[in-house]
Amino acid sequence: MPDRDFELAAPPSPASTRTKARASKVELRARRRHVISWGLWFVLGGLLINALVGDGGYLATVRESRAEAALAADVAAIRMENQRLLAEGRRLQTDPSAVEEVARRELGMLRPGETVVIFRDAVSAVPAGTNP
Repeated sequence: MPDRDFELAAPPSPASTRTKARASKVELRARRRHVISWGLWFVLGGLLINALVGDGGYLATVRESRAEAALAADVAAIRMENQRLLAEGRRLQTDPSAVEEVARRELGMLRPGETVVIFRDAVSAVPAGTNP
C-alpha cells in the first residue's frame, strides 16, 4: 500500500475561482467605501472644528461682534459727552452768570466784599467707644 500522507487536491474549477475573485472584489470595494467614508468624516470634522474655532469661525465672529457692540457704545457715550461739552461751551460764551458759576466753583473766586466761612466738624473730647 502506498503512503497516503497527503492527498492530491483537485485543481480548482473555473467557477470557484470566479466566485472567489468576485468575493475579493466585493470585499475590496467595501473596504474602499469604508476608508473613503472615514476619510470624508475626518475632513468634515476638521472643517467643522475650523468653522467653530478658526480665524474666521463662529467663535471669532461672536467675539468680534461683541467688541463691535462695545465700541459702538463707547462711541455713543463719547458723542453724548461731546454734545454736553459743546452746549456748556456755548453757554459759557453767551451767559455771564455761567462764567461766574464756573469761576466760583472751580477756581474758588469771590466777589469783592464777600467773605468765606469754612465750617469744620468739631473733634469731640470724648474718646471713641464710650458713651457720654
